[in-house]
Amino acid sequence: MTFDPLAVPSTPACAAALEVATAYCSPALLNHSVRAYVWAAAYGTAQGMAFDPELLYVGAMFHDIALVPEFDNHTLGFDDASGHVAWVFAAAAGWPVARRQRLVEVVLAHMLSEVDPHADPEGHLLERSTSMDVSGRHMDDFSGAFKSEVLQRYPRAGLAEEFLACFRDQAQRKPGSSPAASLRDNIAERILTNQLDA
Repeated sequence: MTFDPLAVPSTPACAAALEVATAYCSPALLNHSVRAYVWAAAYGTAQGMAFDPELLYVGAMFHDIALVPEFDNHTLGFDDASGHVAWVFAAAAGWPVARRQRLVEVVLAHMLSEVDPHADPEGHLLERSTSMDVSGRHMDDFSGAFKSEVLQRYPRAGLAEEFLACFRDQAQRKPGSSPAASLRDNIAERILTNQLDA
């Protein structure tokens, strides 16, 4: 059977992760989370990488969850806080401790500048896919037709402005956080000129 990156992995944990993300995320942030999985799964499949679709999907659903007010942490950056939320979710889903820790690693990896695909294939894929979806890196990974299909199914819905506002809020309140570092590295311009919003 051919792997379809547009299809959600059919496990109870994936269904529950989508339910949680849908309950708490804005339409723009929810669609971004789904696209993060789609871009990652499609790229990994095209490259012949061995990866865990369930782990990748749950990581994608939770990688930005702490940008929403209900899970915002007054001291931790959103990526660290999102990792904690993901760990709690995975514990409730009955995942063993080692798998919960892997989920946290995947969530944290999405804010790194580069992730070793051999050491952490899911983290590598999520870092690559979120970089593309937010700041327009790796735009040549996919054909125009595939990108159009994904965007039609999961529209941007004003992601750039919403995401940048979240990052600026995080940076102002938590100057040592990864959003603050990203803004110092001029991510704002890359977000606002992402070709996916053209």
